[in-house]
Amino acid sequence: MPVELILLGLSPVFLLCVFVEFKKARQFYNVKDSVNNALLALLHQGSDALVLLLLMPLFLWLHQFSLFNIELTALSLFAGFILQDFLYYWFHRASHNIHWFWLAHVVHHSSTKMNFTTAFRQSILYPFVGMWLFWVPMILIGFTPSLVFAIVAINLAYQFFVHTQTIGHLGWVEHIFNTPTHHRIHHATNAPYIDKNYGGVLIIWDKLFGTFVREDKTITIKYGIVGKMPKDNPLSANLSQLGVLVDQLQQDKGLKAKLKRLFGYPVEN
Repeated sequence: MPVELILLGLSPVFLLCVFVEFKKARQFYNVKDSVNNALLALLHQGSDALVLLLLMPLFLWLHQFSLFNIELTALSLFAGFILQDFLYYWFHRASHNIHWFWLAHVVHHSSTKMNFTTAFRQSILYPFVGMWLFWVPMILIGFTPSLVFAIVAINLAYQFFVHTQTIGHLGWVEHIFNTPTHHRIHHATNAPYIDKNYGGVLIIWDKLFGTFVREDKTITIKYGIVGKMPKDNPLSANLSQLGVLVDQLQQDKGLKAKLKRLFGYPVEN
């Protein structure tokens, strides 16, 4: 699959960045945490590849009903990148505001460290909760499934580089693109920073839709999640929030309350 192949091809670059950052800023690392992040990445890549392989016939079938037949040109590629990044913003925002999607995304945030290996920290549940649903509009418009998932991979590859504390303010770049400064804010549990800066490559979506916040240098960022942290292993990281949700659903009375729990804002009891 394009997603896995592109990310695999870039893995030497990612690993080199991790090595250089570790040598330069070891204080931002915990070896066990980084090993867990790597294991989570391997598990995620496996589950993602398997489910996408199973779903590819569906994507190809849907493509038959696309509004347009979009040929690969520089202009269509550029338009595809912009559209996918726009859709990524809404996927990311939904992942923080809808408990069903938070089941997967919580894994990425459930570390108190922030370094390049944090980008590896992904969930096996993403394909099961339906991350891929957010890319279906591109297929229905007319982009081929293979191109869509290649663009997804490149978007995710860019985001690797914003997971660091070793890069400061980047001047004019901060006005347009997601940067390490913006993304450190996104990972913070400090009240002024909660649920902000969802952009993948472009930060303009946050500015357009009211979720952008600038860095406040008087605030010392605290990383992690609001609520109980999972145990420090890949199994707990992947499944602890599922246990929380199941317990809450058992306590909720009636279908309406259960649906509100599933698709409402994730709240720790």
